[in-house]
Amino acid sequence: MATPTKVSAVDEITTDFKDSTAAVLTEYRGLTVAQLKELRRALGADTKFSVVKNTLTGIAAKEAGIDAFEGQLSGPTAIAFIKGDAVAAAKSLTDFAKANPKLVIKTGIFEGKALDASEVIALAALESRELQLARVAGVLKAPMSALARTVDALRVKLEEGSGAAPAADADSSAAEEAAAPAEAAAEAPAEEAAATEAN
Repeated sequence: MATPTKVSAVDEITTDFKDSTAAVLTEYRGLTVAQLKELRRALGADTKFSVVKNTLTGIAAKEAGIDAFEGQLSGPTAIAFIKGDAVAAAKSLTDFAKANPKLVIKTGIFEGKALDASEVIALAALESRELQLARVAGVLKAPMSALARTVDALRVKLEEGSGAAPAADADSSAAEEAAAPAEAAAEAPAEEAAATEAN
């Protein structure tokens, strides 16, 4: 007969399965408490790394409609329930497993699809969501820069073709036109004086 504690544990694991976009089943035999703490820190706040009981996990998986873990629930088991970036979490797991071979990645699920250990590793090799967004932003930004340069070059070409003077030349011409009447006014008295002397 199931105890309230076991029922509560099954409910919690079932909820974790349903709320996660991905989950990775691992065996952690031989890892210390300090190493598990280090792994949890590396996985970040969006991934819950839970040590679970195999029998209860099997029940919870069935209740959540997951059959990927059948036949894999043996030994000291822990599951990474991933609610954030699955690629980043898979990378953290595989990197930790490389540095700590006692962590064994057994199987996983991603958006309802079963993954074997090699597919979890392949998932980790993909670009993270942040890198993908940065790449998209770069692609979107590049054409805008090119468009701005093209528009500016077209403006310069149109100005040259229409004979429009550059801004500096236009200012110079305006100054010369303003000075012309003053020079003419200054020259007029001198011419009159010369004519008087001649007479």
